[in-house]
Amino acid sequence: MNKKRFFKTHRKAILKLSNGQSFKGRLIGADTSVSGEMVFNTGMLGYTEAMTDPSYLGQILVFSFCLIGNYGIPAFQDGDFFMSLGHESAGIKTQGIIVSDIFDGAYHHDGTQKLEDWMCSQNVPGITGIDTRKLVQIIRESGTLFGKIVPEGNPKETPDKFEFLSNFKKDEYVNPSKSLLLPSVSVKKPQVISKGRKKIAVVDCGVKWNILRMLSDRNCAVELVPWDWDFSKINADAWLISNGPGDPKNTADLSDRVKKYIITQNKPILGICLGHQILSLAAGAKTIKLNHGHRSHNQPVFSLPDKRAFMTSQNHRYAVERSSIPKDFRLWFENANDGSVEGIRHKTKPFLSVQFHPEASSGPNDTAWIMDEFINSI
Repeated sequence: MNKKRFFKTHRKAILKLSNGQSFKGRLIGADTSVSGEMVFNTGMLGYTEAMTDPSYLGQILVFSFCLIGNYGIPAFQDGDFFMSLGHESAGIKTQGIIVSDIFDGAYHHDGTQKLEDWMCSQNVPGITGIDTRKLVQIIRESGTLFGKIVPEGNPKETPDKFEFLSNFKKDEYVNPSKSLLLPSVSVKKPQVISKGRKKIAVVDCGVKWNILRMLSDRNCAVELVPWDWDFSKINADAWLISNGPGDPKNTADLSDRVKKYIITQNKPILGICLGHQILSLAAGAKTIKLNHGHRSHNQPVFSLPDKRAFMTSQNHRYAVERSSIPKDFRLWFENANDGSVEGIRHKTKPFLSVQFHPEASSGPNDTAWIMDEFINSI
């Protein structure tokens, strides 16, 4: 492999960490400086799905796998996201990325654009040539850690991509959990996504598009509802509270409105990731912050009480506190590695809630049956 072909045009860049450590590497993507929370993902594939996942908003994503970009960027058809497989939103949501090595090509039948060209087009920087395994160890041991990508020389001044960034000073480390992030990822007014037999209202906290694809494929009429909408005005057969970024306690009055307007309807409810945490808060549970969270395609969970094992795709930093689960709910899933809560369900009502991603884009499809159980409960 000719290394010169990959690095000859790359300027130097530094990753500065909030603990005082720094890493030198080569700039990829946009010539701009960004800051965010340091997180890592251990997946070998699915970099486009990860980078467009709204749950990564405000974060600098470290890919622990040795090579990223090797199959390019899947085609994006503007205006019809159901055809844009490989994308989970309309654009990159990560602040930046850190990789060990990047492939400067797109030699796959679905890869229409190079990773670096895509990053430049969306004004997202990154750094390559860093020992990502060491960096992952630092993140694991440090818990909450923040970083800055600083290109050599004078990087371009660019406007903030997202609303919440205006809350931080130019030289300040960005801690996304301090901000209300939902306005930056949610639709502004209700949108009809598809038509079908059963109407599902999806509370948009930063929904991944594959959730909408799966509902549409199952002949559901899907209405996407803004996170701050008046839920009493929505008539639906069931509710889905979506994934999204940030601290579940920093979502304004969302959990209170879910309790008042959604739970009281006694219609089927499915909470996914942040939606699971919001539903749990609305039911009376509490949430806790994990040391470094779960972000991978190979998180094992056990279903209870049968102790069946499933591999799941996950992306979260917060979890429901086991001891706080309300008496009318029961523990449904637990993490096989650390025992954290991965799902709860109501003992008598059709309320389901999972911390992982049953839509798994990307990742294993072991738990796609949860979507079927939810729809069949209507």
